[in-house]
Amino acid sequence: MIEIRFHGRGGQGAVTSAELLARAAIDEGKYAQAFPSFGPERRGAPVMSYARISDHPIKTREKVYHPDIAVVLDPTILKIVDVTEGLKPGGLVIVNTNKSKEVLAAETGIKARLAVVDATKIAIESMGMPITNTVMLGAVVKVANLVKADSLIEPLKERFGKIFEKNYTAYKRAFDEVVS
Repeated sequence: MIEIRFHGRGGQGAVTSAELLARAAIDEGKYAQAFPSFGPERRGAPVMSYARISDHPIKTREKVYHPDIAVVLDPTILKIVDVTEGLKPGGLVIVNTNKSKEVLAAETGIKARLAVVDATKIAIESMGMPITNTVMLGAVVKVANLVKADSLIEPLKERFGKIFEKNYTAYKRAFDEVVS
């Protein structure tokens, strides 16, 4: 079983990211869960969401304490949350940043495997707004290889309807531009 923890801010789509990834996995015949973790926070407050993907039934229902992958939708979260807390040995951290892996590691002290993508830039250029959820999914799918790239097409269409094309363009750009 692979466990993923998404870090973002309220309104950025961390919950949607987990749901879309789980949906793609289910469509491939895998077992998956997705759920948020937040209280009465307001838009912009730090939030986490979780996803689990497995080839076998998932019996646990608790939050993800020891993720295989941590996904950071907003780089300012790195200053206030230890996104590597509980990360399994050999775990992966995927960060929305315009910095190189080397610079990011030096600035944050992250020792885990890193992948970076400038998701904010891609989101603004592709969708006209800095909402990075589908962009970061492109990076996750490419680097973590949890589901096939095309498995996100239907979930994206269903979730975004008329703005599917913009979201899919952003998703594909991140898939192509992520550095791991």
